[in-house]
Amino acid sequence: MWFSTNKPFIALFVSIVSVSFAAIFITTLINDYNASPISIAFFRLFFTTLIILPFILFNKKTKNELVKLPLKTLLIMAGIGVILATHFALWITSLEFTSVASSVLLVTAHPIFVGPISHFFLKEKLSIFNTIGLVFSIFGVFILVIGNYGLGSLSIDTIEGNTLAWLGGLAAGLYILGGRKIRKTVSVASYAFVVYSVGTLILFLMCLTLNSPLIGYKLEVYEIILLMAIISGIFGHTLYNWSLEHVRASVASVALLGEPLGSSILATIAPWIQQIPSNFTIFGGAFILIGIYLTAKSNHLHAKS
Repeated sequence: MWFSTNKPFIALFVSIVSVSFAAIFITTLINDYNASPISIAFFRLFFTTLIILPFILFNKKTKNELVKLPLKTLLIMAGIGVILATHFALWITSLEFTSVASSVLLVTAHPIFVGPISHFFLKEKLSIFNTIGLVFSIFGVFILVIGNYGLGSLSIDTIEGNTLAWLGGLAAGLYILGGRKIRKTVSVASYAFVVYSVGTLILFLMCLTLNSPLIGYKLEVYEIILLMAIISGIFGHTLYNWSLEHVRASVASVALLGEPLGSSILATIAPWIQQIPSNFTIFGGAFILIGIYLTAKSNHLHAKS
């Protein structure tokens, strides 16, 4: 009974842990293998699409759903796919120019926009606990920013990198809002297949336009990206998409603020990266966790009533 009741929140937790590995994989590919960020983005989404393809081909229900989807719904999902491709292109590129902490922090700062938008336009009213949770989380974000800029990270942070990460965060916010709306009527398998396929196509065109190489890398590069597709793609984004059907957009968005904590911890213990978080990062992270708890607890109580 407990597992059944809390399944959406367990799935959300697993997805956050999984996406926390993404920045580590990407930083390794860029720094150690000189891989192009746009190429990384393409192969990540391409491999993820290939992984879920069998579940589409051998599932009659899903195939029937895809065939019967209204054109308007398909176009909206295609638009979300373009947004997802934009998010990956901007964020992954930012990791070439700034630190893991700054990049992941800024790309997950979208609750500042998602919460109010979902409140006013999606009719998902923010309770007092939701609001307090958002305030705590946003406050934690600002503490983390102060830590990143005040304790020596300027040597690896650049305005360009942070701007790319911030824009990637805006795209992520739009992706979350769009997914929340569509997932009410479309299964996660159909949604993921259409969105990921369109995103893959867009990133492929970006690679051709920007002359980002698709071949010639060491085998390890493709293996690492495949591993990232499985961990951060399937257990991260796809599982997160499933949870969108069961939790509020504001809850899911605030939960993603756990990614900077996970990525910072992984960046600290990974011997080839060794980015030790500052006291400001730890202190800000505590506020983020409190914000996630307050928002999720409020949603849980609301669901039970």
